[in-house]
Amino acid sequence: MQASYDQQLTKITLSPPDQLNPPPVDLKKVIETRTSVRNYSSHPLTLFELTYLLWSTQGVKKNLSGKATFRTVPSAGARHAVETYILINRVSSLAPGIYRYLALEHSLLEISDDQDCSDKITKGGLEQEMIRNSAATFIWVAIPYRMTWRYQERGYRYLFLDAGHVCQNLYLSALQLNCGVCAIAAFDDDKLNYYLNLDGKSQFVIYMASVGKLS
Repeated sequence: MQASYDQQLTKITLSPPDQLNPPPVDLKKVIETRTSVRNYSSHPLTLFELTYLLWSTQGVKKNLSGKATFRTVPSAGARHAVETYILINRVSSLAPGIYRYLALEHSLLEISDDQDCSDKITKGGLEQEMIRNSAATFIWVAIPYRMTWRYQERGYRYLFLDAGHVCQNLYLSALQLNCGVCAIAAFDDDKLNYYLNLDGKSQFVIYMASVGKLS
């Protein structure tokens, strides 16, 4: 499943998952050293590194005839009711702006090249400076109907569980690339939903995380 989008927007095809070969790491060490990082170096992420982080958090491993997908993160009933938007500040080969990850197509969609987008997202994030200073900030958007048609009211619980799975994968995969992550749950819902053109009901921001190179 994937939310519809304006076909006129610029779409960027990303490197195939089988070409993503990050440095090997000791998983035990990664788990032991995982922590929230709010200060980043000025070095940009490469497009390869961003692609790996996107695939690690929402990558499609198998598509079941358009009915469901198996991804790199678990989801209740394989509903995958979370879409990924990204604030790009410093990523090589990408202009700053707001993008959306199209998981089924493994591509990036340019949503906005507004020069003030970083300030607007930071303001919606209650002026937390790691958003403005990040190389990129992941913004996860929930589409509750994907869950609630099957699980009714309980589906709202699963939305938050799914968002947690996604964010933890970001923490772990980022360490492979010598990057730090800080999860963000404190934000102004109305401001972020408005800026991303979401109605706040059928689609709404559920979680965020800033990412940047370690100093």
